[in-house]
Amino acid sequence: MPALTFVLPHWLYWAGLVVFPPVAMYLVARQKKKGAPEGASLFIAYLFWLLSGFIGIHRFYLKSALGFVFIAVFGAILYCNTQIRDLREDVSRTRAAAESVHVDLQRAREQAARSPDAAAAERVQKAEAAARAKEASFAVAEAHIDRWRANARWAAILMAALLLVDAALIPGTVRRLRAREKVALASAPIIPEVTEGGTGEDPAMGLRTRLTDALEWLNVRAGEYVAWWAVIAVVVYYYEVVARFVFNSPTNWVHESMFLMFGMQYMLSGAYAYREDQHVRVDILYVKLSARGRAIADIITSVFFFIFAGTMLWTGTRFAMDAIQVGEHSFTEWGIQYWPVKLAIPVGAALILLQGVSKLIKDIVLVARGAPKAG
Repeated sequence: MPALTFVLPHWLYWAGLVVFPPVAMYLVARQKKKGAPEGASLFIAYLFWLLSGFIGIHRFYLKSALGFVFIAVFGAILYCNTQIRDLREDVSRTRAAAESVHVDLQRAREQAARSPDAAAAERVQKAEAAARAKEASFAVAEAHIDRWRANARWAAILMAALLLVDAALIPGTVRRLRAREKVALASAPIIPEVTEGGTGEDPAMGLRTRLTDALEWLNVRAGEYVAWWAVIAVVVYYYEVVARFVFNSPTNWVHESMFLMFGMQYMLSGAYAYREDQHVRVDILYVKLSARGRAIADIITSVFFFIFAGTMLWTGTRFAMDAIQVGEHSFTEWGIQYWPVKLAIPVGAALILLQGVSKLIKDIVLVARGAPKAG
């Protein structure tokens, strides 16, 4: 199998984080206007064929057992690559041994030239015999690994042929599946949707005012925006798995790019999670209080919240400014810029402070007016 040498450019990494979320949000909004798609989608089938057809995902999506054929061929490719990885050590070892005995042979010949006696000639003969033996071992190791490379190449050719055939068969398969699903959906029971809630302990979660809605608008948009980064992670880690196990080409940038991305997502989505009451609570008495009592407790403890969030905003701003001034970047081979990552700290802190102000206003309103009605 050929090696993959692709390294994600810095500009493409940052552009992907900026451009992908609004594009995805637009496509989702457009699909919502059209309504939920019914039956198999030709676009999704080809998307699966393009990105994961080598393991038959497109066939399983189309409810076809032929996907197991792709899994078998892919398993053969993985097995061949495993053998190649293991044999590389033998090739390297025998090559090093052959080079070493050639050095010994050269030295023996030089000594024989300086002192042409029987002992020197015998040393040359022994060195030549050792060189022939090591060269033979190296040739055997190379032949062995070449045989497994040929097996992997033929398996890859078979996989490519299967994918090309399926590229032509997918439209007809989608039409037949839609016809079957249309009949099945007519008699299928209706399953109610289940929505995920938060901890359910925030007494002011259902309370809304014009001011708090205005304050929370940015947090909602920021949370939705960075949530789409999780889709990028799926694609990038997918590339890493394929590159590592199919092409024997592990990357040096996937892990770093993703943990930096998730670090920024963690900071920028904290305010949205706070608004949706998704942060973990550890308490003993709070849950036992009435709604008004919990709101009073939140007002009192908000002092500590604002101290923490304000400190994070202040120190995060200093970290970000220092990184911008010195042009800080990672010390890995990839060398990505660090200042956008550190800039997420004060931005996330500002968003959390904004949400904290909204929460405080809601709690005050709740204490003054009473708990909001459900719904």
